[in-house]
Amino acid sequence: MSTIRCDIVSAEQEIFYGSAQMVIASGEAGELGIAPRHAPLITRLKPGQVRLLLENGEEQFFYVSGGILEVQPSVVTILADTAIRAKDLDESAALKAKDEAERALANRADAMEIAQAQAQLAQAVAQLQALEKLRRSLKH
Repeated sequence: MSTIRCDIVSAEQEIFYGSAQMVIASGEAGELGIAPRHAPLITRLKPGQVRLLLENGEEQFFYVSGGILEVQPSVVTILADTAIRAKDLDESAALKAKDEAERALANRADAMEIAQAQAQLAQAVAQLQALEKLRRSLKH
C-alpha cells in the first residue's frame, strides 16, 4: 500500500503531519482527490472539509477556512489561515455566526459589509457541513 505524506498547517500551528492513502479537499474548481504519485499541483482551497484516508483505513476530517493546497511528488501541503479537526469544531458558535451573517445580509448594508457577511456565512456553512459529514462517517 503506497502512501503520501500530508501536512496541514494553520497560521497558529501544525494540525496534522503523517502519511495518507488519499487526501480529499475542495478546490476552487471542485473536489480534488490526491493519491500517491499525483502530478504536481498548486490550487486555492474553498472553505470546507479536508478528508484524509490514513494507512490503517481510518478517516480523519478537518475544516479549513480556505487556503492553498500544494502537491509535490512525495508530500501534500495544505496551508490555511484556520484549520481545525472536525471533532473540535464548535457547532453552536458556527450556528451563531451563520445567523449573524444571514441577519447582516437581510439588512442590506453597504457593499463592504455584505461581502464580509457573505464570507462569514460561507465559512459557517462549511463548518456545519464538515460536522455533518463527520457525524455521518461515525455512524458507519
